[in-house]
Amino acid sequence: MAPHNNLVVFDCDGTLVDSQHMIIDAMHATYQKLNMPLEADGRVRAIVGLSLVEAMAMLRPDDEPGFHEEMAEVYKREFYRLRVEEAAKPDPLYPGTREVLQTLTDAGYLLGVATGNSDRGLARVIEEHNLEGVFVTLQTADGHPSKPHPSMIHTAIADAGADASTTLMVGDTSYDMMMARSAGAHAIGVTWGYHSAGALKEGGAHHLLDTYAELPSLAALLGTKNA
Repeated sequence: MAPHNNLVVFDCDGTLVDSQHMIIDAMHATYQKLNMPLEADGRVRAIVGLSLVEAMAMLRPDDEPGFHEEMAEVYKREFYRLRVEEAAKPDPLYPGTREVLQTLTDAGYLLGVATGNSDRGLARVIEEHNLEGVFVTLQTADGHPSKPHPSMIHTAIADAGADASTTLMVGDTSYDMMMARSAGAHAIGVTWGYHSAGALKEGGAHHLLDTYAELPSLAALLGTKNA
């Protein structure tokens, strides 16, 4: 039987790019439009990674589901206004991101993305940072249940012709770790994102990274590169 391809799947916001300022600004603008008192920045960061309606439900659990959907639509409009109409600068890549993507590709790994962002949002990140063609599979909230449901990982694995046992999920939130665990993949937490190391461990992280420079050797150690 032929060996499976080796797949490394990355979260986007908080893992590849530091998008917290745009997310927080758009959420504050959403609350202002809906005449609600603003959330603390820390509470907003805590929901990054979830699909929008689920994020709104976590922030305001006492509101009706229909209102969570309304909040999500207002957020989309406000985010678009800030990003496109007001021409906000691109969210920066975290240090070492471009280098690790190249190193893994050169070593024979297939790369993917699994994000709570939308198709349009992920496409913008890829275009802004000239990452076209880097990823063989792109999974977003537009086509899947919210994290931590394993649907994104299952589809990424199928797209890549991979197997859960040779797949790493790299993310910055407990939702990423739980999703990876549910899919049977290796859960790799990064400590530079929006959830603490403790939250990542509670979510099921098998390993934690403090820098991207640690990822290639960890991937090899876990046996995700076929000899």
